[in-house]
Amino acid sequence: MTENKPDEGTGGVSPWSAQGASGSPANPLPEPGSGQSTPGGEQGPTRPESGPQARGEQGPAAPGAGDSAQPGTAGSQARAGASDQAVQGSPAWSGTSWQARPAEHGTASWARQEWHPGDRVNHGPAGGQGYGLPAGPYPGQHQVPQPRGESRRGTGMLVGMTVLALVVGGAAGALGGYVAADTKSSSVTALDTPAPAKQAAAAPAGSVEAVAQKVLPTVVQLQVRGRSSAGEGSGFVISADGLIITNNHVIEEAAGGGGQIKAVFQDGRTAPATIVGRDPTSDVAVVKAQGVDKLTVSELGRSDDLRVGQAVVAIGSPYELSGTVTSGIVSSLQRPTRAGGESGSQATVMDAIQTDAAINPGNSGGPLVNTQGQVIGINSAIYSPQTGATGQGGSVGIGFAIPIDQARRTADEIVKTGKATQTVLGVSVRDNQDGGALIADVVAGGAGQGAGLKAGDVVTKLDDRRIDSSDALVAAVRSKSPGDKVTLTLSDNRTVQATLGGQTVEPQ
Repeated sequence: MTENKPDEGTGGVSPWSAQGASGSPANPLPEPGSGQSTPGGEQGPTRPESGPQARGEQGPAAPGAGDSAQPGTAGSQARAGASDQAVQGSPAWSGTSWQARPAEHGTASWARQEWHPGDRVNHGPAGGQGYGLPAGPYPGQHQVPQPRGESRRGTGMLVGMTVLALVVGGAAGALGGYVAADTKSSSVTALDTPAPAKQAAAAPAGSVEAVAQKVLPTVVQLQVRGRSSAGEGSGFVISADGLIITNNHVIEEAAGGGGQIKAVFQDGRTAPATIVGRDPTSDVAVVKAQGVDKLTVSELGRSDDLRVGQAVVAIGSPYELSGTVTSGIVSSLQRPTRAGGESGSQATVMDAIQTDAAINPGNSGGPLVNTQGQVIGINSAIYSPQTGATGQGGSVGIGFAIPIDQARRTADEIVKTGKATQTVLGVSVRDNQDGGALIADVVAGGAGQGAGLKAGDVVTKLDDRRIDSSDALVAAVRSKSPGDKVTLTLSDNRTVQATLGGQTVEPQ
């Protein structure tokens, strides 16, 4: 679909001007990874009643501790080897920072769902509003197409849980009958005691419950249909008249014409949405829901003062289960994480927040929040060990989010101009065998040339941050803003000063 700027004169309130306080989904879903997609959004034949069947496509590689992760959409490819990558708007990335090797470690995949035609998996009568499309991870009564002949493990688990519930229900019924029959006993059972008083409506401040009550009304399920596939993801509201932040890889299938986006709000309202702008290099996008008003707006916090071990909450629509809330901690900060765009055309390198809060396909684009209910990151990717040539996995406690400070700057530019500017150093880099980022080429007139960098130099630090790979340098540069001054330390112990430049991103 064509990309449009937000409607003028709508009276929507943008949260960009206010700095946050210091502090740190309706159809069955497809597989985990960054998403599942269905060619053309078509649904295949109904799956047999005997058990859920699903396809098991392998998702993109994700980052890990100490390597450069490659979260990608279904179909994205993990990077292989150390190819040159420009620290510019759309470099050909390479490096050693989180690179998951498929055969040895696993794959990083987008937390977005996509579908392909095949058997359907019925989640049952549980919640959400369907788009009528096979979508990514989102809750609802709608059926997701699954490839024939393959078992859908995720759905199998859901079905298994249902069976377990039925078995437990049967056991409880039998036990109840036994207790009722033993009327001559003088013992008092738990069944004889009165039910306790209802819990207080107000949740304790700072609790996951309180965070959920505050943030859930701001979270949106996005159902996306492109010319060749369909999927679902999450987003969160940043203006009362319908501006929504999400991941680029959630909505890029609808870009370029012929696509459709549907926003499903927590209060049950639905609305078509158009793309305001997107940045594949940072994986941030803004869409505008049409014909809505008085939406609950997210409170944006800040990510520059986050601490490892800090409690966080992730909210989104994993496996089509909209409004899902999970909690965890900040596991690591400044984790260089590589991802490929859904089309594989432009790479994303994030200076990610790592968390153990459960993030699964369909969570992409949803908020990661602190205990004050302030958004401190955008959930984007997961590390998922490979389960086979076509297997995809769900959360293993390693998820990645884009820091809100970076996402805020990008989204603000998109809202104002329809485009984003990426911070660049003006050099191409590759991994250095002995560590650091090797300068392969220097762009004439760029920040690197102005700082005196030359091909063959090896960058080992940016300010006080250690640089151990090309992706680490790219992520560190992108965490800054155009015009920022930085100090680069080279392997020969020289230091140079550079004023970072900016480059307008042109989505491919």
